[in-house]
Amino acid sequence: MVSRFTPLLVGGAVLALATVTACSPVEDDTTTSTASPSSSAADACPSGSLDTTTAGKITIGTDNPAYEPWFKDNKPASGEGFESAVAYQVAERLGYSKDKVVWTSVTFNNAIAPGPKTFDFDVNQFSITDERKQAVDFSSPYYLVRQTVITTKKSKIANVTTLAGLTGAKLGAQVGTTSYQAITDIIKPSGKPSVFNSNDDAKAALENGTVDGIVVDLPTAFYMTAAELDDGVILGQLPQVGVPEQFGLVLDKGSKLTGCVSKAVDQLRQDGTLAVLEKTWLSDAGAPELK
Repeated sequence: MVSRFTPLLVGGAVLALATVTACSPVEDDTTTSTASPSSSAADACPSGSLDTTTAGKITIGTDNPAYEPWFKDNKPASGEGFESAVAYQVAERLGYSKDKVVWTSVTFNNAIAPGPKTFDFDVNQFSITDERKQAVDFSSPYYLVRQTVITTKKSKIANVTTLAGLTGAKLGAQVGTTSYQAITDIIKPSGKPSVFNSNDDAKAALENGTVDGIVVDLPTAFYMTAAELDDGVILGQLPQVGVPEQFGLVLDKGSKLTGCVSKAVDQLRQDGTLAVLEKTWLSDAGAPELK
């Protein structure tokens, strides 16, 4: 597989993109946001002067470790990796240059739990769900995702090509994720799925044979099988059920920033920036669908 994570090529692409988008005019946003109601008037989102956690700066949360291809080398502040690049682009549209961005470590579950937040927005592959909307706000979606089953060549399910073939498999996923929900709602194995605190823990269980396979999003599946597992295998994508799964930035429930952050994401989608970042950082190789 041709790597899409070469630092000089990818870093250069992102740098060029940041220069172009920062200097190019942005068309008026006409997208209807899925986020909480907020005024769209120009003075509702004063550039660089929003009501943020720290005046004059914007604080962005994510988990530690922060995994590739979403963040490169566990360094969110580098601007490298799809979600790091998206976060900086959103911050720039809101009037905050890179030196005005502060990163803070927040676990996945804490970020979507009810209660005050230590960040202005959090980026960590959060799927937008009705249940989570009861506790937090989401921005407009910045990525459409598919869940994927991966395993190893020595696993008993290495040659499985159907959902039915996974009925008796021992499967697992990170706690609190839609990856875990996909196991229970789509695959429906005969045994209870294993729950892990992180994808690293899930990967370790796969390598030592504690589970037969794990479920992760498609870009993570490509990265794990290509760069982290010596004998990793992508079995296939799970069927899309209902509305396509979408990733959104997480904000405090009722945040005054939700409308502004959504507007920034909508602009990035409309002017093609998100498409460029996706092509730069996320593998577009295909994977079969399990039926």
